[in-house]
Amino acid sequence: MGYRVAVVGATGNVGREMLNILEEVNFPVEKVHAIASRNSIGLEVSFGDKIVKCEDIEQFDFSTVDVVLMSVSGSFSKEWSPKIGAAGPIVIDNSSAWRMDPDVPLIVPEVNPDDVSYAGRKNIIANPNCSTAQLVVALKPLHDRAKIKRVVVATYQSVSGAGKEGMDELWDQTKGIFVLGAKEPKKFPKQIAFNVIPFIGSFRDDGYTDEEAKMWDETHKMIDPAIKLTVTCVRVPVMVGHSEAVNIEFENPIDEDEARDLLRESPGLIVIDKREPTGYITPKEAQGEFPVYVSRIRKDPTVENGLSLWVVADNLRKGAALNAVQIAELLHQRGLIKSKALA
Repeated sequence: MGYRVAVVGATGNVGREMLNILEEVNFPVEKVHAIASRNSIGLEVSFGDKIVKCEDIEQFDFSTVDVVLMSVSGSFSKEWSPKIGAAGPIVIDNSSAWRMDPDVPLIVPEVNPDDVSYAGRKNIIANPNCSTAQLVVALKPLHDRAKIKRVVVATYQSVSGAGKEGMDELWDQTKGIFVLGAKEPKKFPKQIAFNVIPFIGSFRDDGYTDEEAKMWDETHKMIDPAIKLTVTCVRVPVMVGHSEAVNIEFENPIDEDEARDLLRESPGLIVIDKREPTGYITPKEAQGEFPVYVSRIRKDPTVENGLSLWVVADNLRKGAALNAVQIAELLHQRGLIKSKALA
């Protein structure tokens, strides 16, 4: 016997990945429900070798399920997650709506698994921003060993982070350039094909974007509020896979060889770091994979205790759907899901 699982937002990129990964990791599912807005009622999605028809969120009885994976907008989650949590199931939400709520744990299982202990306060668990998820997996073991003082990050974020519309825009513009010229941008503020855009989200009064602020706020909540973190988020013409150039200053000494060995032994990480022309990871190679990859580990000689890293992950997987399923697995392992099927 397994759990009754609902995926809300099942027709989107991340929702479909959630269904794929539930099947890939053999999460104990008795029955899965694909939930979507009224516009998507009757659309079909795949779950393993089964076809599941989308059901209307307005009509669905969430008291009949045990776990709900949410891949919807922040405003939609703000409206629906408390209602769903009140009906009984634990909601694992992929939006930004609940991440900084003090009564909602923000979880990356390799980083702060014990925070699931207060999931019952609202029956909601937050999934971090895609760029934060891969960053903290790499930072946590290094912080535990040498205590991080300051981090400088530049992201190279793929268009899939902006959903199907972002992927379609890159594809259409790239094709158009070789025919009649690139189409005018709609999803992004400027042309994304053969270009990079140093702007994701919306500007704040301090000149940073909300996407950049998410990364330091979420890192502070999950690892240590004392870490100083500055970020520049950049959209690049890559379909899937986020990359990050990460510079770290530590309180205590740590050399590159020790860091390399430590990261190799840490959960959820794979180190690919050879000083040869192909001895590093790229987002193309990380696509479809579960781990966070670390390359280009080297000493920063401009500070007393400094290292620089290159961090890459599939943003639809570890950055979103995989992390959500791993949270569900963590809840299962700790006996925190009350299965109606087993009642």
